[in-house]
Amino acid sequence: MAVWLFFAVVLSCLFLLPDPAFGITRHYTLDIKMHNVTRLCHTKSLVSVNGQFPGPKLIAREGDQLLIKVVNHVPNNISIHWHGIRQLRSGWADGPAYITQCPIQTGQSYVYNYTIAGQRGTLFYHAHISWLRATVYGPIIILPKLGVPYPFPKPHKEVPMIFGEWFNADPEAIIRQATQTGGGPNVSDAYTINGLPGPLYNCSAKDTFRLRVKPGKTYLLRLINAALNDELFFSIANHTVTVVEADAVYVKPFETDTILIAPGQTTNLLLKTKPSYPNASFLMTARPYVTGQGTFDNSTVAGVLEYEQPKHAKTSIKNLPLFAPVLPALNDTNFAAKFSNKLRSLNSKRFPANVPLKVDRKFFFTVGLGTTPCNHKNNQTCQGPTNTTMFAASISNISFTMPTKALLQSHYSGQSNGVYSPNFPWNPVVPFNYTGTPPNNTMVRTGTNVMVLRYNTSVELVMQDTSILGAESHPLHLHGFNFFVVGQGFGNFDPKKDPKNFNLVDPIERNTVGVPSGGWVAIRFLADNPGVWFMHCHLEVHTSWGLRMAWLVLDGDKPDQKLLPPPVDLPKC
Repeated sequence: MAVWLFFAVVLSCLFLLPDPAFGITRHYTLDIKMHNVTRLCHTKSLVSVNGQFPGPKLIAREGDQLLIKVVNHVPNNISIHWHGIRQLRSGWADGPAYITQCPIQTGQSYVYNYTIAGQRGTLFYHAHISWLRATVYGPIIILPKLGVPYPFPKPHKEVPMIFGEWFNADPEAIIRQATQTGGGPNVSDAYTINGLPGPLYNCSAKDTFRLRVKPGKTYLLRLINAALNDELFFSIANHTVTVVEADAVYVKPFETDTILIAPGQTTNLLLKTKPSYPNASFLMTARPYVTGQGTFDNSTVAGVLEYEQPKHAKTSIKNLPLFAPVLPALNDTNFAAKFSNKLRSLNSKRFPANVPLKVDRKFFFTVGLGTTPCNHKNNQTCQGPTNTTMFAASISNISFTMPTKALLQSHYSGQSNGVYSPNFPWNPVVPFNYTGTPPNNTMVRTGTNVMVLRYNTSVELVMQDTSILGAESHPLHLHGFNFFVVGQGFGNFDPKKDPKNFNLVDPIERNTVGVPSGGWVAIRFLADNPGVWFMHCHLEVHTSWGLRMAWLVLDGDKPDQKLLPPPVDLPKC
C-alpha cells in the first residue's frame, strides 16, 4: 500500500510539471516609468521600461506561455505590442491602442497573456500608442523547443542589436506639433545601437556599443530595427555575414557584406570572426535608406567590433587601426530590390513553407501619401504641401481615423455601430496610373473602415505604391499573421502578367514587408486567427498620417477556431 501511494504521489507530481512539448509559464513585470537619460550631451526625462533604455530582454521558448504584467507609472496612456507574435485566439494581448484594447491609464496595470505557438527566433516589443515607441522597446528572444537545434551551426554567443532613434526633444511634442501644423515632423538627432549613438556623433565616444569577440568563433547577431521612421543599411567593416533568419522565420542562408532592415523587421546573422587576431578593430555602421522627398536624419550610427587581445599584445586596443565599411548610397533602390529577392524560406521538412496555393479572396490596395484640407481656424495657413493642405497618408485612399473605443471590444460585444464600418474596398474606388503622373486631386477620404474575412479564408493581397506626393518605400506590418511574399516589382502591377512569376515554392515568410518605392508587392496568408488585426506602415510618421487599416477575422465553427473571452483586467476606455 505504501509503495502504491509513493508511486501515486510521484505520478501526480510529474503531471503537475509542465510538459516540455508545450513549454512552461514565464512571468514578467514591465514597469513603465520616467527616468533621466543622457545622449549627445543632452539629458532628458523619457518614458522607459523598468528604468532601462532600451527595455529589458524577454526570453522564452517555443510553446511557452507568457504572463507579462505592464504597470503604468507615467502620465501618458500606454499599451505594448508584442511585434510578430501570432497571438492565436489571444487578440486581447496584441496591444495596439484602440484596436485590440483601450490603453492602460496612469496608475493602472494589465496582464498580457499569450502562448508562443509555432514560432522561434528574434522579435521585439514596443509601445503602440502615439510615438512612445521611440523609447519604449526591447528584444524578445524565442529559443527553439528543448532538444531542437538551430538549422545552422550552433553559435559561440548570441547578441541582440536593436536599432533606434534618439530625439533631443520629446517625440510626443514633435508629432503633436506636426499634427497641428500639417507639416512633416522634425527628424531625430541620432540613430542608436542598443540605445547608444556611437563615436561618429558629437559627445558620444563613451556611448558606443562594443561587441567583443574571440578569433575563430561564430556569433549570432539578432538585429532588430526599432527606429521610428527609417529603413537602415548595416555593415561590418572587412567582414561578411550569413543571413539565417528574418522576422523569426528561418531562411535559406546566404552571405552578404551589407543588409537592409526596415522598421518592424528583424534579421539574424551569423558572424564568423577572423581565424587569428587581426591587430585592428572594425566599425559596425548603419545609416538610412531614403526614398521619400521629405527631410530625414542623414547621419550614421556606429558600434565597434573588437577582438580579444592576446595576453602579450604590445598595442593598446585604443591605438589599433579602426576600419570603416562602405555602405550603399542613401537612395540605392537597386540594392534594396536585390537584397529582398535573395530572401527565401528555408522550406525544409521540419520548417516547411506552407504557401496558400488556392486563393479565396484577391485584394488590391494602394499605399501612399496625400493631402487633407487645412483644419485651422481664423484662416491660418498650414505647413503641408501647400498652405491650404496638410500631409496625409492612406491605404486605398482611405486615411484611417483612430476610434475612441477599441475595435476588438466593440466587435466582441456586438456594439460596433458608429465605431467602425465593415466595408473596406477590395480595389481602389477610382483607378489611375499609380506610378505615373499624379492626379490633380490629391485629397484622401477619412474613415474607420475594416475588411471582414471569414475564418480560414486564403488571401492574396497586392499593395501598390503611388507617386502622389512622390513614390516612397513603405514597410507594411500585419498584426496577428505571418504572410508569404510571393512577388514584387516596379511600376504598376499587371494582374495578367505578374502573377505568372509568383514564387509559390519557397517565398520569404514574414510579418513586415517593404512595398517598393514606385512598385508593388504581393503577399498571401491564411486568415486562421479570429480577431481584429491592425495593418499599417511602420514608418511612424505615415501611421500618424493615416496609413493604416484593420482586418476583422470572424470566428470559425469549432471551439478552437473562436476568439478567447476577454480577460477581466482588460483596460476600459
